[in-house]
Amino acid sequence: MSTNTGITIYHNPKCGTSRNVLQGLRDGGVEPTIIEYLKNPPDRATLEGLIKAMGVPVREVVRSKEALYKELGLDADGVTDAQLIDAMLEHPILINRPIVVAPKGTLLVRPSERLAEIFPLSTGTGRIGPTSAVI
Repeated sequence: MSTNTGITIYHNPKCGTSRNVLQGLRDGGVEPTIIEYLKNPPDRATLEGLIKAMGVPVREVVRSKEALYKELGLDADGVTDAQLIDAMLEHPILINRPIVVAPKGTLLVRPSERLAEIFPLSTGTGRIGPTSAVI
């Protein structure tokens, strides 16, 4: 298994999708750099860089299903990108996951099948999911 792959996963081990994506990478023969972002949250420059590299709106990276999202009023009209980023930095649980950085691009890999957009899957099925081993 290759360990110097240039692939990084921003991972939450409690998240089934994140575990499936990590296993998909491992099944593909790589051991990525794993950043457990709840223990080691990104700084502002890193988070902004990830969002820019993904080419998605900031709101797409925020976990709107978290109770904290509504508690902080982040669902209100007029909340700015800067306010959303501030909230994610203060409360990393609000960062959607997993984010994978690979030579072919940076992607919020939800659902887990999107991994194939930036990483060749070796399962033969072209997808990962519930049949993948869980860590």
